[in-house]
Amino acid sequence: MPIAVVTFRFDPYAHLFDGVSILWGTIALVVVFVAAMVMAGLIARADGLREDDVIFIAIGIVPGAVIGGRLEDLLLHGDDFASGASALLDPSVGGLGLGLAVVGGFLTGTYVASLLEAPVGRWLHLAAIPVLFALGAGKLTMVLTGTGQGLPSDEPFATAYLGPGPWGSLLPALPSEPSQAYEGIATMVILVLLTLALLLGAFKRHDGRLFFVGIGTWAIARAVVSTTWRDPAAWGGINAGGLVAVAIAIGCALVVVALTLRSRIASDPQTSPE
Repeated sequence: MPIAVVTFRFDPYAHLFDGVSILWGTIALVVVFVAAMVMAGLIARADGLREDDVIFIAIGIVPGAVIGGRLEDLLLHGDDFASGASALLDPSVGGLGLGLAVVGGFLTGTYVASLLEAPVGRWLHLAAIPVLFALGAGKLTMVLTGTGQGLPSDEPFATAYLGPGPWGSLLPALPSEPSQAYEGIATMVILVLLTLALLLGAFKRHDGRLFFVGIGTWAIARAVVSTTWRDPAAWGGINAGGLVAVAIAIGCALVVVALTLRSRIASDPQTSPE
């Protein structure tokens, strides 16, 4: 197989002081999440919401994201948890699946938002852009750790990691599909398109439709990119992670339809209560 055009030879660790080393990917991920939080705070202020409440919602997202992510990892890599249910509580075993992490984080974050004064729909409208930024830019940070490599490939944009490592993928020197980059770039494109739509006056009603359109579109992109993953097919040629993404996209579409119908009924004078 030919050598990939895109090769990485750098040291994935930032060596600080007294033998302390941190992955560049970890540093980049922290920067991404801080930027997303600042972005959410600024949008909250512009929308007349309390920016301090963003912190409480962000904290509320964490337990749902962890539980959902572990459940998806169980679906994708069940053999890693063969020792029993207790392995789900062991952070050294497996990882977090992003699809159900988003679902779980949405559920617990929405619950916290429901305890605040503003309607949940306004908080979801606010969250759409920061969440997509975190998903897209966060996925791109995986390029710095060599995590998320896809199937072997001889395409000119295949990537290989030849540096000292250690890297996050098996056989990192094998030219492979940069699946993590595909998903990150696709998500950032969705973010740009939705931002342009907002600037052109779309989604004037802050009822959460922007959030579900964004997450649903992201899920479609994730399902397409999942065909390049190294995970085995589960059903219909699609792996378990791709099936989760398809289910998320369908769920988001149904919610968008329901919210649209509710909006039309509310704005119809013939159906509005007198």
